[in-house]
Amino acid sequence: MKQFIVVGLGRFGSSLATTLYNAGYDVMGVDSDQEIIQNIVDNITHAVQADATDENTLKALGARNFDVAIVSIGGNIQASILVTLILKEIGIKYVVAKAQNELHGKVLYKIGADRVVFPERDMGIRVAHNLVSSNILDYIELSPEYSIVEITAIPAWFDKSLRQLDMRIKYGLN
Repeated sequence: MKQFIVVGLGRFGSSLATTLYNAGYDVMGVDSDQEIIQNIVDNITHAVQADATDENTLKALGARNFDVAIVSIGGNIQASILVTLILKEIGIKYVVAKAQNELHGKVLYKIGADRVVFPERDMGIRVAHNLVSSNILDYIELSPEYSIVEITAIPAWFDKSLRQLDMRIKYGLN
């Protein structure tokens, strides 16, 4: 079973950590704010108040033993970059990092982040697509060229196969 360490337990980090824990995974959450730790301690496997920008602290917590690290530090770009770098250097194979903007994301990739996420931007795109079409239930942009869209089926599509609907030709969909 995969083990996750989540560094930064603000709204995004705590939501991610509790969702992983509720799905049955071992999750260690790390944050410098004791109040945040108190609020999440019963909702994840381990909650630790610590300065994750200190390499020795992360080593002492056994961070290198986790399969995946998620760096979800919000407002402090410098701390986000430093923690991402340390986690890669101590040997975590897969590091996901939250970016504040495109430049921050580029830096995170350059220092070794395996995946960079932009939660605010991505959610904004999803909500916008949902608002402009009553038939779009959900929208996830995978890249500028590819998206996953969940739509409401119109009655004309009922009881027909995908081949019969010919979505690829009519709508450019796969």
